[in-house]
Amino acid sequence: MPRAVWTGTISFGLVNIGVRLFPATSPKDVRFHLVDERGRRVRYRRFIEDDLDEAPSQDGEAASAGGHAAGFGSEDVEIGERRETSPAEEREVGYGDLRRGYETDEGVVVLDRDEIEAARPSPSRSIDIEDFVELDDVDPVFFEKSYIVVPQRGAEKPYAVLLRAMEDAGRVGIGRFVLRTKPHLVAIRPAGGVLGLETLFFSDEVRDGRALVGGIEDIEVSEQELQLAETLIDTLKVGWEPSRYADTYRDELLRRIAGKSPTARPAETSPASARIDELMQALVASVEEAKKAKGRTKRRSA
Repeated sequence: MPRAVWTGTISFGLVNIGVRLFPATSPKDVRFHLVDERGRRVRYRRFIEDDLDEAPSQDGEAASAGGHAAGFGSEDVEIGERRETSPAEEREVGYGDLRRGYETDEGVVVLDRDEIEAARPSPSRSIDIEDFVELDDVDPVFFEKSYIVVPQRGAEKPYAVLLRAMEDAGRVGIGRFVLRTKPHLVAIRPAGGVLGLETLFFSDEVRDGRALVGGIEDIEVSEQELQLAETLIDTLKVGWEPSRYADTYRDELLRRIAGKSPTARPAETSPASARIDELMQALVASVEEAKKAKGRTKRRSA
């Protein structure tokens, strides 16, 4: 059973329902490590380029050097192309010396960890429903991540009342809460006999598609063209069955993985044992050199 990511209450009016949140999805992407031809892990290291005269590109080196403002040390930062530098131009940086930088037109604004922590909202233990809206009025583009809302022990009755009332009304509850360290706008809705929770993007995070595709409303469409398109749609119309749509790319990757023999994992050598090996090699070489020197001395004395 998955672990709950949050425990608290749903509040609407004077009613409080104890609930737990569980992820509604379990991504099954095939994940790879970066390795060399022998299967040994390849790691990244953090470094500073001493020569920063070249302005980083907006989509490339800026992401590589500074990262996203909210993605400090995270793996989801896009890695751009890195300018080739010699070791003399690079300085490795320890994790404790890292700061977060926000790119502006004038330059980079640097914040310390304490400043960022001071701005973080306090974790919340309640999702306060502020409004109930029509589900059809919420464009799916606002949906960010899905969760299953599970009642805590003893909260089953008010949970069932809220679920059935929302099903009958055809409405979803809009509220706010803080999950981990990030505030979220959420939609609580009936979802297959349980309550589901969708974290939502805020309005200023959703692009207006009309700004990207201009003039569509001015294009003339004939009645015949429209009827043909509607006929095609009606011909392809089926009920929604998620199992009809498999991830063929993942299946093909797994098939190829299953058909290959694993590379034997090389034994890892600790820094201490590496130093011992180097010492032994130096001692052996010293003994051999001493023997040769002793032999040369005997031949000269003879």
